[in-house]
Amino acid sequence: MTKYMAIYMAPAAVIAEMMKATPDQMQKGMDDWMGWANRAGKSLVDMGSPLGKTKRISRAGIADAHNDMTGYSVVEADSFDGAAAIFRDHPHLKMGTGATIEIVEFVALQDM
Repeated sequence: MTKYMAIYMAPAAVIAEMMKATPDQMQKGMDDWMGWANRAGKSLVDMGSPLGKTKRISRAGIADAHNDMTGYSVVEADSFDGAAAIFRDHPHLKMGTGATIEIVEFVALQDM
């Protein structure tokens, strides 16, 4: 089994709209996420976490930065397609236009 990181992406406007959710809407969202986690079962290695502010470090120095990453999870699957299928009906995709999930394969050093 190979590990894959899912990176949840959403434009700032979608996040701003989500922040206006009522407590009931927030609870419904959490219930949807927990339902997804239960369906993912043993494939879900790390539920992950929301992501916050970003700093970009380069030779020029350190600066505030912005990207569309909003969170991550880690799963295990037999194939890249299998990992992607785990996220097919993920609640993140209901956030609004532009909400996506990117899957990245963990690569063992000996395979590089």
